[in-house]
Amino acid sequence: MTTAPPAASPVRTGIRTALWVGGLLALAVGILILVWPGKTAVIVTAIIAVYAVIAGLVYAGLGIFAASMGGWARIGHILLGLVFVVAGVLAFTSLNQTAAWLGGFIGILVAIMWIVEGVVALSTLSSAGSKIWAVLFALLSIGAGVVLLFAPLWGAAVLWLLLGLSLAVLGVVNIIRAFSYGRQRG
Repeated sequence: MTTAPPAASPVRTGIRTALWVGGLLALAVGILILVWPGKTAVIVTAIIAVYAVIAGLVYAGLGIFAASMGGWARIGHILLGLVFVVAGVLAFTSLNQTAAWLGGFIGILVAIMWIVEGVVALSTLSSAGSKIWAVLFALLSIGAGVVLLFAPLWGAAVLWLLLGLSLAVLGVVNIIRAFSYGRQRG
């Protein structure tokens, strides 16, 4: 007598679906970044600008309509809302320039983080298990940060392409995981 294979559990099906959808999304975004890096950066900038406008309207609405807040809290929410709305509208006036500015900002931010990370590694040298590796890491981190600090847009472009490549590869891996998730080994 043969038995039918057990039906997939709802949890297993949900996980497989999440892996599948997440993998397809990551693959699609990764390919978009790799094929059209500039246009994709502009689209991401537009999404951020839309978020800023919506968040600004929400903050302003809270300040105007939330009677339970004190006066300064209401004024703060209204002012924060105005800042968000103005930032979003300004971003929309020139999405290309805003995307470049965001790229430069992120490049500078990563550069500063790498420099600080290298300095912190040097400050913990006395407790490092391997001083040679700690010094090497610190010098590489500080050096990479300084290079990135002097060329933040170039660094942001490289990081953007690495993100696209990573998303494409991780998307493919998740799609493969979705196909094989929950299968019993025979």
